[in-house]
Amino acid sequence: MPTKEQGKQATGPAKQTHEQRSGVIIAQLLQQLGRPTALYRVEVRHLWEDHYRVNVFVGADAASTRIVRSYFLAADQVGNILASEPSITRQY
Repeated sequence: MPTKEQGKQATGPAKQTHEQRSGVIIAQLLQQLGRPTALYRVEVRHLWEDHYRVNVFVGADAASTRIVRSYFLAADQVGNILASEPSITRQY
């Protein structure tokens, strides 16, 4: 019977893989888009299989943030962006 420690270890690599993939997606997005002034954060939400919703937030602090760009992406296992709706174009 697995212990709680083993159960936590099983979810650890999956979470790390998602974080790594998100990091690659963010890096590629910002490279193509440019870096907005007052960038607060880029949020990557896994929807299903290889599909993601990515929101770009700007603002001085959490209370004043707003989404300036939002993309629906398809990415491979590593995080390389395969398709985007709308297309990612240089804005900044």
